[in-house]
Amino acid sequence: MKRWSIAKLNKENAKTISQRYELPPIIATLLDIRGIVTEEAINNFLFDESTIDDPFEIKDMDKAADRVRFAVENGEKICVYGDYDADGVTSTALLYSYLETIGANVMYYIPSRESEGYGMNMSAIDKLNDEDVDLIITVDNGISAVEEIAYAKTLGIETVVTDHHMPGEKLPDAVAVVDMHRPDCDSRFKMISGVGVAFKLVIAVEGEYADVDMLLDNYSDLLSIGTIGDIMPLIDENRVFVKRGLKHINNGDRLGIASLVEHAGLSGKDISAGNVSFGIVPRINAVGRLGQSNECVDMLITDDFEKAERTAVKLSDDNSERQRIEKEILEKINILIARQPELVQDRVIIISGKNWHQGVIGIVSSRLKDIYGKPCIVLSETDGVCKGSGRSVEGFDLWEAVCACEDCLDHFGGHPMAVGLGVEYDRIDEFREKINKFAVSKGDMPYDNLKIDCKLNPAYIDVELAKSLSYLQPFGAGNPTPVLAICNLTIKSITPLSNNKHLKITFTSGRNFIQALKFFCSTEDFPYNIGDKVDIAVTLDVNVYKNTESLSVIIKDIKFADVDYKDYIDSLRIFESFCRGEQVDNNDLKTIIPDRNDFAVVYRFLKQEKNLLNISLDVIARKLNNAVSYGKLKVILEAMNDLKLIALYEDMYKTQVKLLEVNSKVNLEDASIIKSLKEVYLGE
Repeated sequence: MKRWSIAKLNKENAKTISQRYELPPIIATLLDIRGIVTEEAINNFLFDESTIDDPFEIKDMDKAADRVRFAVENGEKICVYGDYDADGVTSTALLYSYLETIGANVMYYIPSRESEGYGMNMSAIDKLNDEDVDLIITVDNGISAVEEIAYAKTLGIETVVTDHHMPGEKLPDAVAVVDMHRPDCDSRFKMISGVGVAFKLVIAVEGEYADVDMLLDNYSDLLSIGTIGDIMPLIDENRVFVKRGLKHINNGDRLGIASLVEHAGLSGKDISAGNVSFGIVPRINAVGRLGQSNECVDMLITDDFEKAERTAVKLSDDNSERQRIEKEILEKINILIARQPELVQDRVIIISGKNWHQGVIGIVSSRLKDIYGKPCIVLSETDGVCKGSGRSVEGFDLWEAVCACEDCLDHFGGHPMAVGLGVEYDRIDEFREKINKFAVSKGDMPYDNLKIDCKLNPAYIDVELAKSLSYLQPFGAGNPTPVLAICNLTIKSITPLSNNKHLKITFTSGRNFIQALKFFCSTEDFPYNIGDKVDIAVTLDVNVYKNTESLSVIIKDIKFADVDYKDYIDSLRIFESFCRGEQVDNNDLKTIIPDRNDFAVVYRFLKQEKNLLNISLDVIARKLNNAVSYGKLKVILEAMNDLKLIALYEDMYKTQVKLLEVNSKVNLEDASIIKSLKEVYLGE
């Protein structure tokens, strides 16, 4: 249940943009909504495929380039020290490939996620010392490796840091520390990934006469994967990286990537940023989550077709295994939540389990965040120590929240939207209490919004409109795929597809018909009926089959046309605040206290429906014609369950309500939640 938020539009400005630049009205509308309104911004966004800022704008880049050139010219042994995710792997492959082409004595090293963890470590430095390494160049890490770099220096190994993460109070004692987030760095655009920083180092090493266009042709495929994989905003330089890179990926220029494309089932398709995000990046990340990433780098730099093919197969197998593990953990969490619903009533959800795979819990945390619209941290316990990964919603700084709990944590790191941490098992409850107190101190929690770009008239939705959206590609972070609202539609038919795995739904609006797909939803799980009037939030695409183009409408969300989810969410928050024991204003509390008539309304509805299976509470509330508030409905169902009038089951995905036989009179005031509510309301 998400609140729909429709972007503000200056219609006159959009009309001017459309006329001045001869753009389709929908494109002018989206440019205005996204703040791309000046001539320079529009031209750069739509047409620029090569402009890259001077790398020497970045602090210490001159020192880094000089040290790398010296190492190459003098035959020093260089180690490119990377990371195990898509950004780190592509950073490593890019810089290693470049150094090898200019005759450097170069190797690379990527730590094991399981045994070594993120970034530099003492054991790895000892290994590199045994390999007679003279210079370490970090990519996508190093900014926090103060002790490790100091240790390497005692062994006679110098370090050049290239990173894009936030620095701590103390910078490493390296030959050069190249990170745009240094307080003393005046570079213009700072939101590039680790692979972007590595590419800038390559330009700098090339020097004054660097052929940036040629370098983009050579490396933009790697740049695009790392940039998309690290969810960098696809604006400015990142847009250049990705637009150029997608062309080379589509051309199959690099054997390893071509093999990945094939095994991701993308052969023959026009590869988009979305295909990279959901087809290629997870396969690269999977090998880092479940094993060693060295073979992935090998695949990206090899000229051996069979080697590329073997590794691509393994990466696909690892990704399938990652999906299996993820599903298994989610199933365990689902059972846990069904047994302990109070876990998800907190402002910040903390879920823990035993021996859950460390490489997967971040993805699981993200899934829970999407389901509940709240910040979520998933912890995995081994031998009394928990390691966790968290994801947040926009508007809540999870990094700040974790920092407020540092006295009960072993370690932590991250940024506002994602964190990693360690906590002793015996202190989980303390951590849960402390982080939720911090959330209370911040006032109202932000809504989990579904951002809608604009509303569309059904009469104007066709293939040409969908094709025109390609002006704005590539889509991704910072430039999301347009989500469009089509309102006041009537459901005409519901057709199951692929053995009831997906649905094709036909809607009508006056004389207009729209067919749309709802993926991963069966007829049993779809809570709406033929004849219901709904709004749908959709993305548009064009399908090409046997040289014939057809419109593809994909449903992202659906709701009753006359329901404002903000009211539902506000009412749910009052209910949850009460359940958490927080102080609730009496006027708010009154809105969720039911009387006998409210119970009668719900009971009659349940009797009429008999059993409600696989349905969401927001749909029940609407089917009751909003006769009771959402929070009040929660109270009524909990009270009826307590009094054995119904059997109530709730988990992450569904609510099930079964009416039970009652042979004696029941006093509604005997329900525990009703007693508690009235005690608080009356101040007893």
